[in-house]
Amino acid sequence: MMLTIQERLKDLRVERSLTLEQLAEQTGLSRSALGSYESDEFKDISHYALVRLAKFYGVTADFLLGLAETRNHPNAALAELRLSDGMIELLQSGKIDNALLCELATHPDFPRLMAELEVYVNGMAVKLVQTANAFVDAASANIIKQYDPSASDPYLRQLVAAHVDKDSFCRYLIGRDMAEIARALREAHKDDFFSIPIDNPLEVAAEIMGKEESEIPESSEAALAFICKRLHLNYAKLTDEEKKWLTRIAEKSDLLKNPNPQRGGKKKEKNDAKLFHG
Repeated sequence: MMLTIQERLKDLRVERSLTLEQLAEQTGLSRSALGSYESDEFKDISHYALVRLAKFYGVTADFLLGLAETRNHPNAALAELRLSDGMIELLQSGKIDNALLCELATHPDFPRLMAELEVYVNGMAVKLVQTANAFVDAASANIIKQYDPSASDPYLRQLVAAHVDKDSFCRYLIGRDMAEIARALREAHKDDFFSIPIDNPLEVAAEIMGKEESEIPESSEAALAFICKRLHLNYAKLTDEEKKWLTRIAEKSDLLKNPNPQRGGKKKEKNDAKLFHG
């Protein structure tokens, strides 16, 4: 989803842990003007302010205006990126989440994953593994010749286990690194609004309402407490009128219909039914 100018300006300021007063001091722009640029009631930003803020944050004016998603590379040549026609078509197709792909590729461990993938694809590991296996096989043959151990001899079994299957080993390394990166990305997005919550709705409602799970009323009030957390709203400060309208809106939410599809169990399903259909 494309961010607005207000959202981009606020995100950039928050990234630097600056207050509006501090930003005003460092840019020479007024605090009131800077505040208006970030507010919902956005007023037109002057050319001077746009350029000033772009230079201060080290981004392009196109990025601030929402005309580009890249902060610093507005005119990167495709030829320099060495992208194939197929890759360009895929990125333009909308079939994949380009933003998530960028996070994957810029993860600190991604270069290691690519190096391991390259080793596997071009066969570099084959010769090395074959050499290592040759030493293991020679040691095994020597032990068998000198001592004629049984097939269950623990030392012989250790040598047999040390024999590396090149495909399995490389795929293990690739899969391990991919899994670690995937977990890191999932952790980074666990609090996103559109992420599936890992919270138990009853636990969340009990925490917010200051009650035990067994004391949660079989009403929409518990569901309201749960969705308040997802929306980062202070449940205790809502007026009765606000609760009434938010409850009506919440009843239409897919989040409440299936808050934890990845977590099953009969007890869990029963609790969910109690919370959302009581």
